[in-house]
Amino acid sequence: MQQARTLDDQRLATPGANRGLLEVFRQRHLLSLIVRKEVQIRYRGSIFGWLWSYVKPLVQFFVFFVAIGVFLGMNGRVDFFPIYLLSGITVVTFFNEAFSNGTRSLVDNAPLIKKIYLPREMFPIASMLIAAVNSVPQIVVVVAISLFFGWAPSVASIAAILLALTIIAILASGLGLFFGSINVTFRDAQSFVEIIVMVAVWASPVMYEWTQVAGKVPDWLFVLYRLNPITSAVELFHYGLWLPLEPKNAEVVPDLWVFSLTALAISLVILAVGQFVFRRLEGRFAQDL
Repeated sequence: MQQARTLDDQRLATPGANRGLLEVFRQRHLLSLIVRKEVQIRYRGSIFGWLWSYVKPLVQFFVFFVAIGVFLGMNGRVDFFPIYLLSGITVVTFFNEAFSNGTRSLVDNAPLIKKIYLPREMFPIASMLIAAVNSVPQIVVVVAISLFFGWAPSVASIAAILLALTIIAILASGLGLFFGSINVTFRDAQSFVEIIVMVAVWASPVMYEWTQVAGKVPDWLFVLYRLNPITSAVELFHYGLWLPLEPKNAEVVPDLWVFSLTALAISLVILAVGQFVFRRLEGRFAQDL
C-alpha cells in the first residue's frame, strides 16, 4: 500500500499542462527572477542607475508647471495643476508600459518559449509587474510633491490610490494576455495597441477635468466615459492625491466609488477573456514564433 501511494504521488503530469494564471503564481520564484532580471537590465551600464527614475518625474513636474501651467494658464484655472496632471500621467504611464510590453512579451521572448516549457502567461504578467516596479519612483515623487504642498493622507485617499493601481494592474494584464496572444500570429496587433496607448491619455481626465466633458456629450456617452477603467483609476488618484489639497471649485466625479468598483469588475472580466483567448491560441505559439 505504501509503495502504491508513493507511485501515485509521483505520477507524471501531462507535458505542457498548466493551470493558467494559477500556475504562474505557483511558480512565483521564476516570475520574480524574470522581473528582477528585466529591472536590472533597465539601468545596466548607467552611472546613476535608479536615480534617473526619480529625476525624470521631477523634470516632468517642472516642465508641466512652466509649459502647461504658466504658458497655457492652467495653473490659474486648476489649483495645484502640476500635481493634478502628474498624478493622472502616473496612472496612464503605468497602464501604457504594462499593456505595450505585455503585447510584445511573447514575441520578445520567442527563443526562450521555443526552447523550454514554462507557463507562457508568465511573460505578460511579468511585463505588468515590471511596469509596476518602474512606476514606484514616479509615485514616490508625486507623493513627495503633494506632501510639500500640504497633503494629509486619509484612509479613503490611500484606499483610492491602492484601488486605482489594482484596476490598472488587472486591466493591463488582461489586455496584455489578449493582444499578446494575438500578436504572436498577427503582428498588426502591436500597431493597434500603439493607437490605444496614444488615445489612452486623452480618453481619461489627465490633461483636463471631467467637468469639461459633462454637459458637452450625451448622458449615455458620459456614462460610458466614466465606465472606462482608466478614467476611474485616474479619478481615484486625483481623489487620493489632489483633492486632499482642497483645490478651489474641485468636484468629485459623480458616483466615483460605484463606477470604480464597476471598473474593477470590468477589468476582471477582461482578465478572464484575455486568459481564455490566450489558452485557445497557446498551442500555436511555438509554431508561429
